[in-house]
Amino acid sequence: MQREQNQTAIIREIVDRTGGEIRLALPLGLGKPVTLVNALVQAACDDPTIDLKIFTALTLERPAFSSDVQARFLEPAMDRLFGAYPDILYTQMIREGRLPANIEVSEFFLMAGRWLGVDAVQQAYISANYTHARDVLVRQRPNVLMQLVAEEDGHFSLSSNTDISSDLFRFRANGQADFIAVFETNPEMPFMEGPGATLSPDAVDLVFDPPAPFELFSSPRRPLHLSDHAIGLHVSRLIPDGGTLQIGIGAVGDTVAHALLLRDGRGAAAVQADCPFPVEQPPGGAFETGLYAVTEMLVGGLMALFDAGVVRREVDGIAIHAGFFVEARDFYANLRALPPARRAKIAMMPVSFTNSLYGDEEKKRAARTNARFVNSAMKVSLLGDIMSDSLADGQVVSGVGGQFNFITQAFALEDGRAVITLDATRLSDGKPESNIVWDLPSVTVPRHMRDIVVTEYGIADLRGLSDADVIIALLKITDSRFQDDLMAKAKAAGKLPKAYSIAKAHRRNLPETVTDWLRPHRTILPEFPFGTDFDEIEAVLLPALEELKDLSPRFWGKMRLLAASFTKPAHPREQEAMARMGYQRHADLTARALRGALRLVNEKRLDL
Repeated sequence: MQREQNQTAIIREIVDRTGGEIRLALPLGLGKPVTLVNALVQAACDDPTIDLKIFTALTLERPAFSSDVQARFLEPAMDRLFGAYPDILYTQMIREGRLPANIEVSEFFLMAGRWLGVDAVQQAYISANYTHARDVLVRQRPNVLMQLVAEEDGHFSLSSNTDISSDLFRFRANGQADFIAVFETNPEMPFMEGPGATLSPDAVDLVFDPPAPFELFSSPRRPLHLSDHAIGLHVSRLIPDGGTLQIGIGAVGDTVAHALLLRDGRGAAAVQADCPFPVEQPPGGAFETGLYAVTEMLVGGLMALFDAGVVRREVDGIAIHAGFFVEARDFYANLRALPPARRAKIAMMPVSFTNSLYGDEEKKRAARTNARFVNSAMKVSLLGDIMSDSLADGQVVSGVGGQFNFITQAFALEDGRAVITLDATRLSDGKPESNIVWDLPSVTVPRHMRDIVVTEYGIADLRGLSDADVIIALLKITDSRFQDDLMAKAKAAGKLPKAYSIAKAHRRNLPETVTDWLRPHRTILPEFPFGTDFDEIEAVLLPALEELKDLSPRFWGKMRLLAASFTKPAHPREQEAMARMGYQRHADLTARALRGALRLVNEKRLDL
């Protein structure tokens, strides 16, 4: 093993050992050794005889500003919210259209929505289930693997990314792969254990110890709306005590975890009792046995359940098996601070373990009893198709990732279920649209694998139902503003009896019904149940900025914002909020519209 504090020496060694023909495997997300990657890309830019092919996924970027308002909000808080994370050189070059011909970058999963309209990325995207990405990579015959790692007592931990890397090291040990292992150490990376997660020095070829390690990327938590909490409360009914849990990325993970904590503390009982939507599943009680978690992504919500003792059922001494993580800065700090014995209850594994039953299948089946795999989607067709990763024109929003893996796993397990969550509606140019539609332009999961769908209006259990019954079940959780049109399309297609009508009990599926249900319980349904890096004034601004975004695309929305700025009572922290955005008292129309948004949000707050 060769160690250096100079990245140039490491890059020179890589070029010499490969003869300049470099097929680089990079972990997705947090595990990228940015200092070394940037140095290697720069070397290939400087020397066109170097042929550099990069295979990776989920390249992390701090946000670019799409408007003056967004810049005013984010720029002063960038390092606090996203970490002082360096720009990755190849992403800058791709965006600017100056990536040289001797460098190629292919990804199988994209940072959601960030690469829409970027032709080079859309054309190089490789569509692959997470468990198959490893095999796609192996066919590229990578000869260099680079990774950001933790180090402790002379050993290295793959930490945030055992997902594919641990299998690659196993393949190399078995003679199925041949690559140079290059690590960059970082003291902020938690030292995580698990089979294949830790490596001795003799497994590593080159180690870079940066004199000034970069700060890890932080993914700030988004605020949870009442509709999010409604979804979480519905999903919490579906998780049996003693079962197995997987929850996805973002709001779905936070809201489901928070609802399960409420259920365990019996705080959810009163909320569930007030539910205005007909739901057949009982609310569930406290967790006497506890849950076991097996998930591709270790998220903050799962850690909160682990800390609270809800996730405590162990399989071979392990309460959580996970494949990778990208989270907020307090998440990394909490992992680092865990006592070693407690941290050992979390085992980082390859996704070939977490996302499939192949390999030691009998043991996995015995462990994954009553499994519930909870993930989100963009749209669902009235026949049960799921759209999660692409738009109508084929542009990739993110990628299939592991969603299909967990759907197939749910069907393969005798008592497993797949739960897909989505908001019943979305705003498009300021106008509400249904996320439950008659048909879809692209399909991530086909309708023959339909299972359970949850919106803020309830639960649709679709498995084994006829097409007509699936349509009926989904209409019951569709926003009532769109039920009649969808019902008419189903009848016109001959998929629903002409005499069918939606029961009155399902005709109240409206945002105000959700608000009326949950606003008396707002104290136990916070916007940030697991904390936030936003400060108090930023937390005040967030809903106002969302109101501004929702209303400003349409003329009537602009007029409503401007009228509110003159006629509605001021927000109690309005002056501080406007000052935080850098707006003077007599500013432009955008500032006036933001003032109106603050006042509309304040009016809603007073109503709550």
